[in-house]
This record gives sequence, C-alpha cells and structure tokens, in this order.
Amino acid sequence: MELLSSGTIFALIAALAAAGAVTGFLAGLFGIGGGAISVPVFFEVFRLLGHDPEVAMPLAVGTSLAVIVPTSLVSAYGHLQRGTVDKDLLKVWALPILIGVALGSALASVAPPRLFQGVFVCVALLIATKLLTGGKWRLSEGLPRRAILRLYGAVVGLVSALMGIGGGAVSNLILTLHGVPIHRAVSTAAGVGVLIAVPGTIGYMIAGWGRPDLPPDALGFVSVATFLLTIPTSILTTRFGVALAHRLSKEWLARSFGCFLLLVCARFLVAMIAGDG
Repeated sequence: MELLSSGTIFALIAALAAAGAVTGFLAGLFGIGGGAISVPVFFEVFRLLGHDPEVAMPLAVGTSLAVIVPTSLVSAYGHLQRGTVDKDLLKVWALPILIGVALGSALASVAPPRLFQGVFVCVALLIATKLLTGGKWRLSEGLPRRAILRLYGAVVGLVSALMGIGGGAVSNLILTLHGVPIHRAVSTAAGVGVLIAVPGTIGYMIAGWGRPDLPPDALGFVSVATFLLTIPTSILTTRFGVALAHRLSKEWLARSFGCFLLLVCARFLVAMIAGDG
C-alpha cells in the first residue's frame, strides 16, 4: 500500500473528526445513529487508504455501528430525561431487532458492496419521499398488534445492520406511518439505536474476524483507529442535537432530514453507476 503524505493524513483525521461531530449531532436531533453520514465518509477514507470496495464497505458499516454505540446511549438518555421514549415498545422490539441484526451481520461476510449501497438507497429514498411530501402517509392511527410489531423489529434490525445505521430512520418511518407523533418517534428511535448498535458491532467483528486484507488496527470489520478518532467529537455534539430536537418544529426537522437523505442517495447512486464500489 502506498504511503500517504502528512497533508493527506491530516485531511483524513479532520474528515473523521467532522464526521463524528455531524454523526453525534444527528443522533440527538433526529434520533438516528448518524450512519448516513459516517458510512459514506468511512467508505471514502478506507478507499483512500487503499482497500478494495469489497473490504471498504463492510468495514465502513461495521465501524459506523461501533461509533453509534456511545452516541445512541447519550442520545437515548437525553430523550429519556424528557419523558418521550416509548419504553414498552422497545421491550417488544428487543429480541426481534437482535435476530434481524444477527442476520444482517452474517450477510456482511458474503454480500457484495452493491447490496449494501442498494439497500441504503432504496430505504433512504422511501423515507425522504415521505418526509418531503409532508409526512401525511398513514397505515393506521395506532400501533398494530404485537405480532406485526415484532416483524417490524426484525426488519429494522436487518436493514439497519446492512446499512450501518442505528435504525432511527427506519423506525421513525414505521412509527409515523402508524400515527406516532414525530417527537415521540424520534425519541424512541434513539433507544432503537442502542438495541441495534451493540449486537451489530459484535456481529461485524465476528463476520470479518481473521481476514488478512483488513487494516492492522481492525477487529473484524471494525476499525479501532477510526472509532477512536471519531468518538470525541460525536459525544460532544450529541447533547446539542437532543436540545435542538425539542425546540424546532416538526416540519423543519422532517424536510431538512429528507433533503439530507436525498443527497446521500445521490452519492451512492453515482458510485454504483460509475462502478466505483
């Protein structure tokens, strides 16, 4: 692998610190893990370091999940203090989410990069469309029976493990489709991040364990160096996102997040069309 210049190394460190700051802020603001920011940034960093897309993408996803662990804990605690987390729903979702995450993590060891990117684009486009059309879509005005809720939990875990996100975006979509107010959905989604990130991180470590083409600092598909460079700024900004989430209007939050998701989708679509991973 080619040695990087000191300027390039500094730029990489700065990019990771910035990604951590935005990841933490989004975790608090939208109740999401921030993987929509960290996955593409980590992917580009690992590509620049000389890793093939077949390694760079699962490594980006696994490392993103590791970063989501502390940010989701801080975010969930902040929302819990404001009394807007649905703890009963989190109890129902705990086991199904774990099963979904385990399946998604197992797929990480055999799936091509285009699967990760394709899942990301499809789900994010659906969420963005809902947000930008005013969020008026409804399946019902209340949560469904427990059997359906458990199925939802498994889907949230599976999709989130493949996308490298904390599940907040997907669970937000599900909850608002069933009439849950946006601020309660955001707060509960922060708790979902905790349920997904911990087993997801462990699963990606196991999926990549022993591979010879990983960087020397990696534990399976988790880069320890990237994790350590990203965490300080992400922890710092999470609490600011939580505070802002309870001050801004739901319309502003929804439309801003929708625009952000469209930009991320565009980035992955360009990469897929160009065959660049």
